[in-house]
Amino acid sequence: MTLADDSPRTLAGTTGLADATAQDVADVRPPRAPRRGPSLSRNRWGYGYVAPFFVVFGAFSLFPFLFTAWISLHDARLSDIDGGTFVGLDNYAALLGNDFFWNALRNTITIGILATVPQLCLALGLAHLLHYKLRGRTFFRTLMLMPYATSIAAATLVFATLFGRDYGIINTALEAVGLDRVDWEAGTWSSQIAIAVIVTWRWTGYNALIYLAAMQSIPGELYEAAEMDGASRWRQFLHVTIPSLRPTILFTVVVSTIGAIQLFGEPLLFAGNGSTTGGSRNQYQTLGLLMYQQGWSNFNVGQAATTAWAMFLIILLVIGLAAVAGRIRSRRRGDLR
Repeated sequence: MTLADDSPRTLAGTTGLADATAQDVADVRPPRAPRRGPSLSRNRWGYGYVAPFFVVFGAFSLFPFLFTAWISLHDARLSDIDGGTFVGLDNYAALLGNDFFWNALRNTITIGILATVPQLCLALGLAHLLHYKLRGRTFFRTLMLMPYATSIAAATLVFATLFGRDYGIINTALEAVGLDRVDWEAGTWSSQIAIAVIVTWRWTGYNALIYLAAMQSIPGELYEAAEMDGASRWRQFLHVTIPSLRPTILFTVVVSTIGAIQLFGEPLLFAGNGSTTGGSRNQYQTLGLLMYQQGWSNFNVGQAATTAWAMFLIILLVIGLAAVAGRIRSRRRGDLR
């Protein structure tokens, strides 16, 4: 009887308790955030801030890039670019059959090797010296950047004077030790070596500072452990510094190779007369000089655009090879681990 009489009350009490608990939970829940408008309108100020960059990039980078690709498919002249005749890939076929293109490509590769290899080796050595405690390190770091800050025209004209055939200081020094004078501009190897010296002088300090910044991020414990094992500074350099700098070295090799492919100012000004032929026998004409000669001396803009795109494809090939080399190295490191 008592159970039957109290059952409705118990159920009612339980229901009321559940309602109260639900109400308390509802009171504890955080209030809903007000609904916001679309993301575009919410971030309109952010898009407004970055819009000038995209406008400038589209006007001065993207549009010329695409327009050059379009012009390379036409037989266009500088005086009438819009009136060019569509020829498809004929310009590329003509470029591959052009002896001047292969000569310029060969000169570009040769000068690039002569400039890049000594440049990066010297930069690595200078960075290693500045990495250790040395008096006046700030002065030497600033001194290494001075060639990079020097104008290309000024540096090239000074070195052209130094490599002069009749009154150049270098030939005077060669005669002082009993050697014959060298006509640096007339010879193939001599002119390319002279231009490579100019490039090396300008970019060694810049790459040295990049290596120095990478060296400063190497943990000092590695050098301390190597020193405790009796390793000399030379062995520390070979077995600690070089392996730690491999990504940075790969980066500088790629950037230097791209710069060598685009080489223009030094060979243009080396002769002193602004000639785009790269010497009397095209002995130091680079791809950059060839492109300029085709477009602004021969007024064949279509062929010049084709040469520009050939340079771009070569750069893509270099970057692709560097990416493959980096991936192979990463896989080998993963296998060793």
